[in-house]
Amino acid sequence: MRGRWSHILAKLHALLDLVRIDLVFGAGIFVVLGEILGLAGLPPMREALLGFLTGFFVSGSANISNDYFDLEVDRVNQPGRPLPSGQVTARELWTLSILFAAIGLAAAALLGTSVLALAALAWLAAFLYNARLKEMGLLGNLTVASCVAMTAIMGGAAVGSINGMVLTFAALAFLFDLGEEIASDAMDARGDEMRSAKSIASSMGRGYALRLSAGIFAAFIMATFIPILMGWQGGAYLLLALAADICMAYFIIRLIQSSSIEEGRAQIRRLYLTWGLLALALILINLIKL
Repeated sequence: MRGRWSHILAKLHALLDLVRIDLVFGAGIFVVLGEILGLAGLPPMREALLGFLTGFFVSGSANISNDYFDLEVDRVNQPGRPLPSGQVTARELWTLSILFAAIGLAAAALLGTSVLALAALAWLAAFLYNARLKEMGLLGNLTVASCVAMTAIMGGAAVGSINGMVLTFAALAFLFDLGEEIASDAMDARGDEMRSAKSIASSMGRGYALRLSAGIFAAFIMATFIPILMGWQGGAYLLLALAADICMAYFIIRLIQSSSIEEGRAQIRRLYLTWGLLALALILINLIKL
């Protein structure tokens, strides 16, 4: 009996690993943040819940299917992933991916046709990225960044208000994810060689890719001041943005100077954490009207 429960728990852990719970939770939060920024306040509970479910499950479906198309690369870069390690079968993977897509699109449909159209477009773009566009370098990076930015637009559409703050946050999400994608490709060069991927790192070199990524992150930092310049946010946002920007600048410098893949990935994780904390702080600021 104990062995059976251990097997079930191991299977659940592997399935959660496929979903990449931190990323899908972030996607759900970004949709809700788009709603908050659109309304400049707390959205109705129905819209908040459905928005979160839309981002969570649509993103989850894309993450799950990604492991199928990345199987051969993961055998080299991450052999402990659920599919190459045999913890999950291809049939289980696709069943879960389809289930997540159905739930996410159903939640989007309840928010209206515009949200459903955006969610379906994001899901299709992510699927095409997994299947084909990932090997096309910058085009693939732009596709992923656009999908991430679209989560904020979904939130604004859900509450009928795609205003300047929503568009600014979408632009920040786009720039951050584009910089992260290019930097992450530089860390996965061995796997890219296996599938003949035309990443910037493989064609122009790791150093060039990291410098380009740093330039995009610098554009992100500059864009954090748009809400202040436009008068949409006040002193509390300015202080938090400055703190986040200083941390990010430090991690970006460390990323460029990284001498190993492990060190580079650690700096990318720290950049992600800082970006996530800034997004959460932005939620609080707009809810309590600091």
